[in-house]
Amino acid sequence: MCEAGCLPRKELYEAWELARRVRRLFRGGRVVDLACGHGLLAHVMLLLDDSSPTALAVDVSLPPSATKVQDAIVAAWPRLARRVFFVASALDAFQLTPDDVVVSSHACGGLTDTILERAARARARVAVLPCCHEPDASDTGGLMGWVDGPLAVDVVRATHLRAQGYQVWTQTIPGDVTPKNRLLLGSPAERE
Repeated sequence: MCEAGCLPRKELYEAWELARRVRRLFRGGRVVDLACGHGLLAHVMLLLDDSSPTALAVDVSLPPSATKVQDAIVAAWPRLARRVFFVASALDAFQLTPDDVVVSSHACGGLTDTILERAARARARVAVLPCCHEPDASDTGGLMGWVDGPLAVDVVRATHLRAQGYQVWTQTIPGDVTPKNRLLLGSPAERE
């Protein structure tokens, strides 16, 4: 990634920490990195677990850094060549399947909710690292008298996913990697 020279080091650490925790729970299946940005997370997911044949990195528009990131990773790990595919698409227009592992790192505000809804509708496994919480525009479940707004939003997200028949895991990645470090993972109960 240093040779690509297009991403802050922090983003590599975030992707690595997120992918490590996801791969401890979810193996196999197509990886779908929604709101992927440069697609680093999709690559790291395959790097850490070869049981997924491919990954799709999906975003409304793909930055020029996406090609640089992919070229740098494939140069270091040739086994990832022709396994990560970029798709410029609206997230609600992209088809998910029950075998997918849907991931997203720092999808801003309500975009995290959209990703969770799409994954749940498809009955796919899902992992999100939310950021840019909008308590005034989000469901806080009336919890803001006890906890801060962003935490209330994430608690409601977890309980909503559980109410849809998902087993839910809540974790954190190290705070020195990112202050927006709450990780929400879910798998349809029928998969367990």
